[in-house]
Amino acid sequence: MVVLNTSSEVSSRRIAGALVTDVVLVGAFVALGRRNHDEAVDASGVVGTAAPFLIALIIGWVGLRLWRNPSDPYAAVGLWAITLAAGMVLRRLVFDDGTATAFVIVAAVALATLLIGWRAAWTGWSQRRARVTAGS
Repeated sequence: MVVLNTSSEVSSRRIAGALVTDVVLVGAFVALGRRNHDEAVDASGVVGTAAPFLIALIIGWVGLRLWRNPSDPYAAVGLWAITLAAGMVLRRLVFDDGTATAFVIVAAVALATLLIGWRAAWTGWSQRRARVTAGS
């Protein structure tokens, strides 16, 4: 059973940590992809490639009001879908970059693993810690 945060107030530190984690993970995904395609892994190249996904990530955070429970793995599924879909649309229409089928598949798997994965791991760790604390 997944125990979600039921408090009405989440610390600003936890919110900032979750947002920074998401941004860093999207950046790492982009940097790894650029490296695998023999493209420069400099700040400007990574930011330029990551921009549509980072914009989409912020849209997802705002649209889902993720600050209410930033580590919720269920909300992360929505965040993943928004980041992927809006990121691809922005990449194609605004940034005039490609959206080849293979890239969409790789991005879908990588972003799901990263955005949902850390939250699922955090939830599992938090539950285990709560059980240990309760058993003391």
